[in-house]
Amino acid sequence: MDKKRSVLNVSISIISRVSLLFAALFVRRLLIQCIGNDVNGLDSLYTDILGVLAVAELGIGRAIIYSMYSPIVSGDRLKVTALYCLYKRIYRIIGLIILCAGLLVTPFLPLLISDYVNLNPSINVYLTFVLFLISIVISYFYSAKTALIEAYKDNYITTGINTISKLIIFALQFTSILLWRSFTIFIICRIIGTLLTWFLSEIVVRQKYRDVLSAHEKLDKETEKEIIRNVKAMFMHKIGTIMVNGVDSLIISAFIGVVILGKYNNYSYIAGILSGTIALFFSPLTSIIGHLCASNDAVKTKRYFSFFYSMNFALGLVFFLGYYAIIDELVAICFGEGLEIIKPIVFIITLNRFTTYMRNAQLLFRNASGTFYNDRWKPIAEGIANLVLSLILVNVLSDDYRIVGVIIATVITTLSICHIVEPYIIFRHVFNCSPKHFYIRNYLYIALFTACLFLMVFIKDNVGIGSEINGFSGILVNGFISVGISAIALGIVSVIDKEFRNNMLALKKNLRVKEWKT
Repeated sequence: MDKKRSVLNVSISIISRVSLLFAALFVRRLLIQCIGNDVNGLDSLYTDILGVLAVAELGIGRAIIYSMYSPIVSGDRLKVTALYCLYKRIYRIIGLIILCAGLLVTPFLPLLISDYVNLNPSINVYLTFVLFLISIVISYFYSAKTALIEAYKDNYITTGINTISKLIIFALQFTSILLWRSFTIFIICRIIGTLLTWFLSEIVVRQKYRDVLSAHEKLDKETEKEIIRNVKAMFMHKIGTIMVNGVDSLIISAFIGVVILGKYNNYSYIAGILSGTIALFFSPLTSIIGHLCASNDAVKTKRYFSFFYSMNFALGLVFFLGYYAIIDELVAICFGEGLEIIKPIVFIITLNRFTTYMRNAQLLFRNASGTFYNDRWKPIAEGIANLVLSLILVNVLSDDYRIVGVIIATVITTLSICHIVEPYIIFRHVFNCSPKHFYIRNYLYIALFTACLFLMVFIKDNVGIGSEINGFSGILVNGFISVGISAIALGIVSVIDKEFRNNMLALKKNLRVKEWKT
């Protein structure tokens, strides 16, 4: 594996995440305090509506990026050019389709907001949604350039461009909130930042990949057939993802309201930051793992999978246990007092995020190896199960626990479908072996995290730590306790699980031991 490129991609991603984290939190807090928590809920609702509309993308992007790995490795520039041209042409059409679909949805927005009549009268949901839609559609006109950069393992370039653009967006949004306190101008700033990203991507691609852009090639029939096959599979993955992730917020908004959605979104936002921060160690490696999978070395690929999975669990245990320990104090500090939600909701949010997060290694290697087709029915089953369970639970539970029901539905479908099908596909079709050992290991790890989470709940609720200490002091005390629990749990795992212990030793030695040389 290209170790230097991996370190560069991950390092730049971490620097970007940290710099954007503080800027985003500061702007979101200012938005809530100056305009209101309802606009925070609307922002989340708009994102999920457009996520549903993005089904038009069909998963073509991931399928084409995967198809680029092999010709890049073999040096077939003409085929890379043909794939790039196809990507660019299709994505411009998709952008226009999403624009039209979004405009058709606009008149029906009040039906998706149960507390629409209670919204701030200064907020025009139709105008703000259309502007939000435009900011998303613009991104489809430069997606091909971003894909080309990442296919060549230069993720640090796209990360740098996005960082610059988002920092400028945050600066503009901060200024607009202070001067005009307008949600409309707040979203216009997104459009400006998206246009800047397009401009910078255009400059980089024209300078660095001039040879790819200089020709216009058509794909051979065999490659077209492979892409169509993968697109069909990715379309089903897209539908399933939308039915799980996008529908949750839509159900909360339609059945409960955007105000409570805004509060939930604050907790979910910080959980997403944690997931995204940990993912920085993995997502920049997708193209590099893709090149490794293209070499068809199942033994080496499985060894890297085992390492990534072990590191994924160790990071997840520490981060998400810490998340539960300090999240109430963190929300109060970041977004203001009075936005906390009840403990059962926080508990189930934490468990949901961890169970979803534990899929990272499987998804990384699935995307890199291109095994989209093999589990194409999984996301459909997952989406239908999640939708049905969510609708049942949101209607049968009492008001305080309706959100809990929606999130529990996601946890159940993730554990019963995703954590069974995804490992099976990876082990059978990439590693050529049985996933039986992995199943046992994976569910025991999740059970261990759940036990640690219950222990943290007991300490906060019964020992008096959570009630007697708050603010920064609460963050420090509860944070140290969660780290202590995590250290004990990881120590137990290291003693019992030889594979985990060996992977952690390999990490400690910076992957310089003999078996990790590439």
